[in-house]
Amino acid sequence: MLFAAGGQEVKSESKTLEDKVTMYASITGIEPVIETFNSESGITAEVTRLSTANFVSTVLTEFAAGKLQADVLQAPLPVLEILKDQGVIKDYVSPIGETYPEWTRNNGGIYQFGIEYVALIYNTELVKAEDVPKRYEDICDPKWKGKIVMANPASHATTISWLVGLKENNVFGSEENWYAFLEGLAANSPMFVKSFGPTPAPIESGEMLIGISMPKYIITKAPAPLGWAHVEQPLFGSPRAIAITADSPHPNAAEAFMEFWLSDKTTGILSEQVGEYVLTPGVYPPIEGIKDADVRPIRDLSDEEIISWGAKFEKIFAAK
Repeated sequence: MLFAAGGQEVKSESKTLEDKVTMYASITGIEPVIETFNSESGITAEVTRLSTANFVSTVLTEFAAGKLQADVLQAPLPVLEILKDQGVIKDYVSPIGETYPEWTRNNGGIYQFGIEYVALIYNTELVKAEDVPKRYEDICDPKWKGKIVMANPASHATTISWLVGLKENNVFGSEENWYAFLEGLAANSPMFVKSFGPTPAPIESGEMLIGISMPKYIITKAPAPLGWAHVEQPLFGSPRAIAITADSPHPNAAEAFMEFWLSDKTTGILSEQVGEYVLTPGVYPPIEGIKDADVRPIRDLSDEEIISWGAKFEKIFAAK
């Protein structure tokens, strides 16, 4: 089977491919990728969606019981690194993955392919142009009280990492200003949901006006009235990654799926049809202004850091 990678074709080792592959994924809207893989490979890919907040616990519970059905896991890099430490991830060397920049492939079988970029998205019909935030701290304005939706900062790993990333990248100039941002956001009583997936719906309906979410929903929820705030600061996000499970029920099909996923063809689909920010040079989602945005990956937080910061954020937001 042939896959394009950086202008080259990489041929997978000749193996008998199973007729099925199962993926557990935190990413949403990937139906175009799955449909293309199924039609071109003759293998049926089945996807189970897991929220970031429940990903580790679900996979480890199944793994410990010897009942993990997933061949492939896709999640934010910190989540897969936690699972790697628990023996869930296979030390697979991907021919296409090895053509990616070195910093994306130094995790023992885990390959990064994109950034789960986070931004402020808003209802374009209900928010006036002059009210669209120009900086992150603008959402601390009392006019947004009761009108903000975000993934729960006490339990959603990506949101926890994003908030810590704002501090570590000195977005607000000082740690004191960062805490002021947290307190101002908490004072506006945001609606909490489990993950990014549910954030667009209340913005679409007008129940909420703005949210800490992902620009990709402008594509996947079209023609919903969604836009993103072109803030002056960089956009940050957790690296998106993919890996094969150590005890994959369909190991050969899993490798074929992995190579397909990392190919230029698939990253093109992810960008153009799913709105993802991918690591393929020169490929950007068709979202106005994203090409010029400064999108940066944030540092991996350990499991202990995520738990610790989640507890701190729970206290900050509960206090308001």
